[in-house]
Amino acid sequence: MTNSFGSFCDDFFVEMCVNTQLDLPTQRDTILSFFERIQKQYPQLSSFSRRETGEYSLEQEEQGQRTRWVSLELDRITVGWAEPHKLHDAYAFQTAVLELIPFMLGVNVLDMDSLDVTFSMDFDYQGNHDEVIVEALLGASSFSALLDLPKSRPIGCCPSFVVSLSEDCRLQARVAVESRTTAFDVRNEKYKSEEPISLYFTVRRYPQPTPGFDAAKAFLEQCRIAEQLMFDKIIPCFVQPINNAIAQRR
Repeated sequence: MTNSFGSFCDDFFVEMCVNTQLDLPTQRDTILSFFERIQKQYPQLSSFSRRETGEYSLEQEEQGQRTRWVSLELDRITVGWAEPHKLHDAYAFQTAVLELIPFMLGVNVLDMDSLDVTFSMDFDYQGNHDEVIVEALLGASSFSALLDLPKSRPIGCCPSFVVSLSEDCRLQARVAVESRTTAFDVRNEKYKSEEPISLYFTVRRYPQPTPGFDAAKAFLEQCRIAEQLMFDKIIPCFVQPINNAIAQRR
């Protein structure tokens, strides 16, 4: 389907993440062979780097911004796409990498701790992010009672909520909203324009360690669930209230 989620925010990202029980391989030949195999299939990914943290990353850049990436950390593989025109294209890219990792990195279902699909949305706002989040999401909650105190202002509001989507709790959904406002910003009333409010919506699976587990099939099922929940819950109950609160301050 054509990506319509990007129309509700300033920046939109889709990421797949595989978290492993054991550390990933660090041998030079293994790392290079893995990224060379990806680059052969996706030649636009041409920027390879190793960061100080030990993370390896292969990225596609356009106008100085990364648009697609594959990264290896100590125990995590992340595959992302910024502003995909079609969500199906992002899923196909992520699934292609997912199908490589058993053969090239030795990651099987026994080693796979969790499998995630995450939709990330950034909302540009130069002001107190915490005030926006409180008004949009917590205005009628018990937390807002603290704002009745003299000289009270929100300076740390990053709500996060996780629910199970299956009886065994192996399939879960998590929504989190992140403020980048600090007490220093509020005290001096100087806010950075380049730091957005971010919303993260993740559907995570803790796989059953059985030989028949199909990671690609499971991931695509998670994508379908995540899309439906975005339409049914996240857009109307989280995204639109945030947009409304921002609009009232402009």
